Amino acid sequence: MKNIRISTPISDEDIKEIRAGDNIYINGDIILARDEAHKRALEMKKQGKKLPMEINTGVLYHAGPVAVKDENNNWEMIAVGPTTSARMEMFEPIFIKNFNVKIILGKGGMSGETLETFRKQNTIYGAVTGGAALVWASKIDKVIQVEWLDLGIPEALWKIKVRDFGPILVAIDSVGNNIYKNVNDNISNNLNNVIKFLNIEE
Repeated sequence: MKNIRISTPISDEDIKEIRAGDNIYINGDIILARDEAHKRALEMKKQGKKLPMEINTGVLYHAGPVAVKDENNNWEMIAVGPTTSARMEMFEPIFIKNFNVKIILGKGGMSGETLETFRKQNTIYGAVTGGAALVWASKIDKVIQVEWLDLGIPEALWKIKVRDFGPILVAIDSVGNNIYKNVNDNISNNLNNVIKFLNIEE
């Protein structure tokens, strides 16, 4: 296990030595987007329209923030915990390809076609600890830009600047190592061993 500090924009070179089990700390600009923002961004891309902000930072965080405006009319994030990444599963493979995503942050992992896309596009998945939304918000230097507030604050498209955003456990790497799968396999094997030991018929 290594502790790795990484800065945006993220390149293939940055990713190639990172493996499942490593901890990363991110500095720079990252994008926050959930399913509604994914859907709209891909629709605009398909129509040949330019998005209202540059989102090719390399880091996509599945999160719906709690945000307010301060006395100077600037946005401030109060809480920014992870959203279950399975919500974005139907959009993610094409989103990764279209917007050069190298690191996805969220909770619960991803599966199927998305994992194959990770291998092809040199993308990794970082498991952000849930229940610590205030801690994650404390690592945000500023909100750079927000668009599509008509979707609501949690579903809008956000760009934020972060410092030492971590530690984040790399749960899925770009060569197929997957901590979620390892845990599930261990559970299944242990269950089978218990069934055999107790002589329980399935």
